[in-house]
Amino acid sequence: MKNKNCFSILVAFVIFTAVFAVPVVGQVDFKVGGGIGLVMPAADYGGSTIDYYNGAKYGLGTGYNLHVKARLGLVGFRLAGEVDYSSLSNDGYSEPGQGKVEISQQVLSIKIGPEMHLSIPMMPITPYLGANVALHRFSGETIFQGVSQVSSASYALESATRLGVGVNGGVLFSLAPFTSLDVSIGYNLMNLSGNEWKDLNPTQDQRIDTYLALNDEQDPAYQAGNARHVVGAARDIHSIQIGLTILFGL
Repeated sequence: MKNKNCFSILVAFVIFTAVFAVPVVGQVDFKVGGGIGLVMPAADYGGSTIDYYNGAKYGLGTGYNLHVKARLGLVGFRLAGEVDYSSLSNDGYSEPGQGKVEISQQVLSIKIGPEMHLSIPMMPITPYLGANVALHRFSGETIFQGVSQVSSASYALESATRLGVGVNGGVLFSLAPFTSLDVSIGYNLMNLSGNEWKDLNPTQDQRIDTYLALNDEQDPAYQAGNARHVVGAARDIHSIQIGLTILFGL
């Protein structure tokens, strides 16, 4: 029921932005560009490799982001869209002083939502605030070496898609006619809907099943002290994103 309600909210949000954009589409300006940035894991997306091995968090560290951004400017309304690729990783122990874990995840995201620009007279800067709905596609890999309960090997993470929302803000600096620099920061709730526990080897009862899928819901077989089922609660995937983008008017 929770996922259905979240999905309904996201659909309503997209329809809302489209309805308000259509009536003034005759008077528009369009900007597009690309950039780079930092992405920092938040909530259960961060933590240590020990947290990851214990099923508490994903244990990822700060990574990088590459993105393409577009803005459609309307009379009294602006719509922004973004496609970005983020890569995060971390390495360390599985337990204090023993075992080695290397984690990496990649996220391909598509975001769209409205923005509000705040004009400052006689100044070449424009602050803005925005919100978005997003589709996130997760993939990745984990390497275990000398870890108890898991054979030493490299294991791929099965791709998973989640719906999310985000808020963002920033400042546009005018560099030249039709060119601007966008300095932005955003907070993303990346698994608002679509959470699940997925067992890729249902005929076997192994701890490795914990790490083969995104598994952001509680393991239904979890029991305290059971070394094969360690995810005892749903995990929230959030991130903070800082970006620099060069935009060109068309």
